[in-house]
Amino acid sequence: MSFRTSLPSALLLLCGFFIVAIAGCSKSNDDITDGDGNVYTSVVIGTQEWLLENLKTTKLNDGTAIQHVPGISAWAAATNASYCWYNNETANKEDYGALYNWKTVASGKLCPKGWHVPADAEWTVMTDYLGGAEGAAYKIKETGIAHWLTTTAQVTNSSGFTALPGGYRDNSGQFDRQGSIGYWWTATEEDAGNARYRSVFENYDEVYGSLANKSSGYSVRCIRD
Repeated sequence: MSFRTSLPSALLLLCGFFIVAIAGCSKSNDDITDGDGNVYTSVVIGTQEWLLENLKTTKLNDGTAIQHVPGISAWAAATNASYCWYNNETANKEDYGALYNWKTVASGKLCPKGWHVPADAEWTVMTDYLGGAEGAAYKIKETGIAHWLTTTAQVTNSSGFTALPGGYRDNSGQFDRQGSIGYWWTATEEDAGNARYRSVFENYDEVYGSLANKSSGYSVRCIRD
């Protein structure tokens, strides 16, 4: 009798365990749309919900167009919210999204409504959930070499974040490192000329954080409000 009555309870506990485990890294089915009408999916990592793709909008969420700046000198001189595609090739839009200067991030209207560019501390919440910044890169990077130039067996993308190596545009207007590094702006301003970013490298296990000139062009991932 005790076996029969305890079995359902054991099954419920087991099911509850798997539900909690899956909820830590499950994809959302809700439609998420940016200012251009691009539709995104999302992934839940711990207590946070992140976009599964890099942002690729050319408009703010109030419909305002973001300045497209392909030219090298024009990018270096830009003072308005600006974007470009890596190497000025629109073919990079679908997989890697756009590269934005920090003025665009500072608008507070870059992400779809109900979402925002994460602060540096919100990135830390994610990496802490994944066991710390050291080791977290293996858990957020896309597996395989469809986008990364090289990879290792330790890369699992167990979080579902699927970080891609979109490269960057420096503050002088030059493009570099697509295929080997992914850079993402945070919403955290350091001083008048610099803001904080996060990055992952092809052969390293750490999610790095540092400062960059606000005129640099980096990718953006959004997090739900």
